[in-house]
Amino acid sequence: MERFYTTTAIDYVNGAPHIGHAYEKILTDVIYRHFSQRCEDTYFLTGTDEHGIKIQKTSAAQGMSPKELCDMNAQKFIDGWKALDINYSQFIRTTDAQHEAIVQKIFDKLLKQGDIYKHSYTGLYCQGCEAFLSEKDLTEDGLCPDHLKKPEEVSEENYFFKLTKYKDAIIKHIKTNPDFIVPSFRANEVINQLENIEDISVSRAKSNVSWGIPVLGDDEQVIYVWIDALSNYITALGYNPDGESEEKFNKYWPANVQVIGKDILKFHSIYWPAFLMALDLPLPKQILAHGWITIDQTKMSKSLGNVISPTGVLESFNQEIPDALRYYMASAAPCGKDGNYSDEDFKEKVNAHLANSMGNLLNRTLSMLVKYFDGDVKAEFKIKSDLFDKAIETVKAVKHHFDYYEVQEAAQKINELVDITNKYVTDNAPWTLAKEEKMTECGQVLTTVLEIMCVVSSLIYPYCPNIAKAMAEQLSYDLNTKLDNVTCDNISVGHLIDKENIKPVFLRMDSELADKSKKS
Repeated sequence: MERFYTTTAIDYVNGAPHIGHAYEKILTDVIYRHFSQRCEDTYFLTGTDEHGIKIQKTSAAQGMSPKELCDMNAQKFIDGWKALDINYSQFIRTTDAQHEAIVQKIFDKLLKQGDIYKHSYTGLYCQGCEAFLSEKDLTEDGLCPDHLKKPEEVSEENYFFKLTKYKDAIIKHIKTNPDFIVPSFRANEVINQLENIEDISVSRAKSNVSWGIPVLGDDEQVIYVWIDALSNYITALGYNPDGESEEKFNKYWPANVQVIGKDILKFHSIYWPAFLMALDLPLPKQILAHGWITIDQTKMSKSLGNVISPTGVLESFNQEIPDALRYYMASAAPCGKDGNYSDEDFKEKVNAHLANSMGNLLNRTLSMLVKYFDGDVKAEFKIKSDLFDKAIETVKAVKHHFDYYEVQEAAQKINELVDITNKYVTDNAPWTLAKEEKMTECGQVLTTVLEIMCVVSSLIYPYCPNIAKAMAEQLSYDLNTKLDNVTCDNISVGHLIDKENIKPVFLRMDSELADKSKKS
């Protein structure tokens, strides 16, 4: 794979980011960092969706302009992702001048080639979804199933996109490309939705929604969310519907994987492919639809008061680096399934995996190397071990899981390697070997473990970049090593580390050192 381009859904800026937003960004960042270890050229796009009736109404209620509200809340997302070490390449806002200009050109191109037409329409509009719903989409009580509110009847003359024109082509693409939608069990849902698909409204009357991108040549209409929001994946790269696109677009499109929540799969696997087909552009290689994050097994809801801020979690647990939360969220659910967050499970899991198992293994091994050998590695300590075969097998297994975006499953493989290495230490008891003055054998055990920990630092890096860097620094290991080049021959003969440079890479969350409130 020469290059890797991944995107997230862009978040609506009607409020601050919550842990559901964070889950998607962490998941995507872990995937992106992993493929950065396999590719020379990678790009990661995220951003915010900033037009529509909700922004218009919320800003008016708060006594500010829509743009002021967008500026304020977009910064909250930018700050939140910085706190979580989300290593994106570009952050796009749909109020960016370049995006708005390209969206107008895209709309105009589709209009002129006959894929968009004007039509009077009466339909049921859900403000929460920012979508027109049909009767069959509603609950038995006539409510939107996602927002549990009755949609309002709206009569307008709008522009419509000929979605039905591309129905058969989309069905064919999904059936002939079984890996297009991940996980694959979602594909049947999409095909079922396609059976009764209708043309969709792609504009709103400015008299009803004024906060949007104006349609060129029609002052009474603004471009509706789908062409506006979905196009960000190509406008960010400098796509030009009228001529030569920027080199960045030619280099990175089509995306390798577009990561979205299962609730917006319909728009990304039906609307978005149709727009791309109409523009004669290749479709993304894969759409990854992740599940939702519940809170203590309950769906997150403002009315229930259980909406959790990701930065609030970091603050409440006094976490100066986000690695623990990143690890926990990324491994929260199998690919495409729902996951759950709870304070107790968070603390229990990261203490067990990051502190007790992985961190303690490195710390005590380095401490024994200093205690018995003054931190030196001798030539006779470098041996071949069956454990090395297991480590290289684990690298291959982790790569295989990431090929299918099985991020939780990859984390389990890393933990298995750490557990096997801990058992190796227990079985070989280097402290007993030292007591029996079998110093060469003792040094061989310790050096073997340190070789494995170099591999572990590479594998854990996408989840825990700060912890991985701390591990690599103490091991004098080059963390920039590509996964294809990872070996079990990284520890050099000579002096490795002094006692004062051995530091825990992750403190238990209930330790006095980790808990500042307890310490104070």
